[in-house]
Amino acid sequence: MVIETLVEHRIGAVLVLEGDQIAGVLSERDIVRCLAEQGEAALSKCASDLMTADVVTVAPDESVYEAMSNMTRRRFRHLPVVDRGRLVGIVSMGDLVKARIDEAEREAESLKDYIQHA
Repeated sequence: MVIETLVEHRIGAVLVLEGDQIAGVLSERDIVRCLAEQGEAALSKCASDLMTADVVTVAPDESVYEAMSNMTRRRFRHLPVVDRGRLVGIVSMGDLVKARIDEAEREAESLKDYIQHA
């Protein structure tokens, strides 16, 4: 069951695949929205009934800034990573924020070293 997978792996979304192609993204938000609209009936729904089918993807070489901008503008938190038509992963807004923080910390450390040794 999808909810158990989300809880077990502490993730906010899963990809729904048809063969090796992405059919959609099913997120916690999709599940909560359906529960709010349909109540208990939502529990008998298939992933394909709840998922977001209009999936936007990102290439592995896209910058963190570009991916964050795309996710912010379109208001979603998970982005499949596709390389030459092949799914290679999924990145979350949390992953991107962490990468940006790590980058800022490296820049600050580099500037600190530069100032100390100038």
